[in-house]
Amino acid sequence: MKAIVLQAPGGVNNLVIQDMDKPAITTGEVLVRVKAISINPVDIKTRNGKGIYGRIKDEKPLVLGWDISGTVVESLDAKFQIGDEVFGMVNFPGHGRAYAEYVAAPASQLALKPQNISHEEAAATTLVALTAWQALVTNANVRKGQKVLIHAASGGVGHIAVQIAKYSGATVVGTSSAKNRDFVLGLGADAHIDYHDYDWTAHPREFDFVLDTIGGDNIDHSLEVTREGGSIISIPTGLNEEVTSKAASKGVKGYFILVQSDGGDMEKIAALLEKGILKPHIYKTYGFDQIKEAHLQQETGRTVGKLVITT
Repeated sequence: MKAIVLQAPGGVNNLVIQDMDKPAITTGEVLVRVKAISINPVDIKTRNGKGIYGRIKDEKPLVLGWDISGTVVESLDAKFQIGDEVFGMVNFPGHGRAYAEYVAAPASQLALKPQNISHEEAAATTLVALTAWQALVTNANVRKGQKVLIHAASGGVGHIAVQIAKYSGATVVGTSSAKNRDFVLGLGADAHIDYHDYDWTAHPREFDFVLDTIGGDNIDHSLEVTREGGSIISIPTGLNEEVTSKAASKGVKGYFILVQSDGGDMEKIAALLEKGILKPHIYKTYGFDQIKEAHLQQETGRTVGKLVITT
């Protein structure tokens, strides 16, 4: 099979397509013939030696990627049979080995792909949907009557988080640049904030929950508009002690989560996809040999929705 190996941390030229043996599966696993994978910011950070590189740096060969959709070709678990179409986020935060034509995956981390969506759409709705679900539903318990702020609402996690927050019954405000305003409102957001030159200090503390997918100073901005008793979840950076204390001084709970592979959550996401409640936006689809171009696009920070690679 062909796989994309990271030869060393650094630039995109360190991603090299190589031939290798198909992975062998053990009890509880299935072998998936991958049809589509997707790219996330953590892929870029890990390629550069950050992200979760420290967790997997000793793996040889090191194959990045976690999001897959494909067909089961071997099974050592009763949950799935040969021929089943499945999707999920594999072994995160660990060695997912998704940049390959075949992936060995724990059956407990996968769900059946809904028949009404493509493999490309399924792959696009794995890490980002799990992140949004585990942040908004599992941790924050977002519900009807609450007001929610989603930062970077046109991005991968953000555009799914808007849809999940609306499904949960909340009033949703999304931030993005002005050019993506209509896209964010089209996702179901009730209002839009253009983050350029927005004066966070001039607005009331009105949000019950804030999902921060940007980090840095954005966390401090978020504290300005989060009501006492509200909460902020940060995805990319976590909250250092200084910001945590700032949150506490304002009566706000601030914390960091790291998404985890979870087949049960994937099944809930699959149900929302099947009902049309969730719909991923695919910005661009690339071929397997265009992995470098896909990484460079993700690195711009200007991707609307998701980038997908077909194998």
